[in-house]
Amino acid sequence: MKFCSQCGHSVSQHIPPGDSRLRYVCPQCQTVHYQNPNIVAGCLPTWGSQVLLCRRAIEPRKGYWTLPAGFMENGETVEQAAQRETREEACAEVINLNIYTLIDVPHINQVHIFYRAELQSPDFAAGDESLDVRLFDEADIPWSELAFRTVSRTLECFFSDRHENAYPVRSEAVPPLAGLVTPKQ
Repeated sequence: MKFCSQCGHSVSQHIPPGDSRLRYVCPQCQTVHYQNPNIVAGCLPTWGSQVLLCRRAIEPRKGYWTLPAGFMENGETVEQAAQRETREEACAEVINLNIYTLIDVPHINQVHIFYRAELQSPDFAAGDESLDVRLFDEADIPWSELAFRTVSRTLECFFSDRHENAYPVRSEAVPPLAGLVTPKQ
């Protein structure tokens, strides 16, 4: 951040009084600019024993498979965001949503939340952000072509939990990959 969104003056980084973190602060109007993690909301949509995956048409990871998911927008709940992303990426409607995985990705300042959900019908298609959308049996999941570790982890948990027919809410963190440069705080 270089300029204050309140007054346009250059900002500097320091720890404001009463705080414990480095923040961007405007020396002109004293506005403290807080930067917080982004929430990624998505679904693990199923039809019978199959899982719906989307092949990404956009970066990052264009051409790789993912669960329908994306950044939450202001004014919507996490569940609404997950439904919207499924509609946008897979032209599909989902029902019976149950929160399933909550995965912290602190090295990129994100939290990924996936819901288990059922497709309302087997009607789906590639949306603007997808090259292809398909149903996969567990044996056919393209593991080496999955876009994100949070997607891989959610699918691993799902297939493991499915054998027990018990789906606890899972909460964990994904560490950075070796050699990854993390964003400045």
